[in-house]
Amino acid sequence: MSNIFIGDSVTDCDRLSYPPYGSGWVNEIVKSGKISDVINVGTSGHRLVDLDNRWQKDVIDNSPTRLTINIGINDTWRRYDDNDPTTVEDFSERYERLIFTTQEKFDLELVLCEPFLLHVQPEMVNWREDLDPKIEVVHKLAKEYKAKLVKFDEMFTELAKTEGIAALAEDGIHPTERGHKEMAKLWISAVLGS
Repeated sequence: MSNIFIGDSVTDCDRLSYPPYGSGWVNEIVKSGKISDVINVGTSGHRLVDLDNRWQKDVIDNSPTRLTINIGINDTWRRYDDNDPTTVEDFSERYERLIFTTQEKFDLELVLCEPFLLHVQPEMVNWREDLDPKIEVVHKLAKEYKAKLVKFDEMFTELAKTEGIAALAEDGIHPTERGHKEMAKLWISAVLGS
């Protein structure tokens, strides 16, 4: 079984410096011994449009039997730090097209992950107006395409109430070692049921 993980820096986790899985949650999943044949193609800074541009090479050409997609926070972030928004409509249309074309080619298990955000800076509260509709898109597509849904945003929000943001993701976006371990645990539970 070919397990492909695609996304942004949260999935990348310096995979070129710490090959082949990076130093984050994908590596933690591999270390659990519960899955093998893992390919991590997370790339720092990427948005959904970037995944679209490399989909053939990084997903289709690798013939996935299980595909995990974790994308969306940069689609929100760029609106606020670069005035370069991704509309919900574009996000939804592009995401669905990638899923549809992949499922046409392969009989695969699909895993969709919520992008997440912890409000380290007060202005980040306003980011929710952009991120939450994108999370709703992920939920809708997971239901429509019978995908497993990994609720990272829900998990981090709940854990932060008792553990604090700094223990999980100091900048609110990039998980700490503890945050990555929790992501791996949730993925294993949601996807493998163990």
